[in-house]
Amino acid sequence: MFSRRRPPRLETERMVLRLPAHGDHEPWAGLRAVSRDFLTPWEPVWAADHLSKKSFTNRVYWAQRAHRNGTALPLFLLLRDGTLVGAITLDNIRRGPAQMASIGYWIGQPFARQGYMREAIDGLVKYAFTALDLSRIEAACLPENAASRGVLERAGFKYEGVAQSYLQINGRWRNHVLYANLRGDRRGKTEVR
Repeated sequence: MFSRRRPPRLETERMVLRLPAHGDHEPWAGLRAVSRDFLTPWEPVWAADHLSKKSFTNRVYWAQRAHRNGTALPLFLLLRDGTLVGAITLDNIRRGPAQMASIGYWIGQPFARQGYMREAIDGLVKYAFTALDLSRIEAACLPENAASRGVLERAGFKYEGVAQSYLQINGRWRNHVLYANLRGDRRGKTEVR
């Protein structure tokens, strides 16, 4: 079991994954702002104060509480030089007979298609299967999001089906394709659709 007192610091080949901190507001808001058009088709509608300091402060406090309570692990993706490139969250951590969680992620437009998210997913899944002793990690994305589907498939996630009206994205209820990665998965190779 992981320590809820000391937040994890995951290291991958090119990045450090850690909880967001109050001092991350400017880089986060800047990256989100320059990536807005890139992210809008894939995300819920941003609140009017989405990029504000107050909203970010609330995000940091939520991340700390969620980690402490063992319900989520929201991590920022930082290059070794400290540059923020995106974020990934292990969310809805369920214990007992389920031992599972879901992941969600975003990458800033300047850093897309450079393998950073694949690296982050690989690192977080390994951590979830070992340190957190989870058995199943789920992910969902829009059917037309070829980049997200591709990164999940390359990271070992298998297609499981479609969830109708799964999330509100860009102001509309949207169907999502569902993927899962299982510890000790024996389902075979993913077929790209």
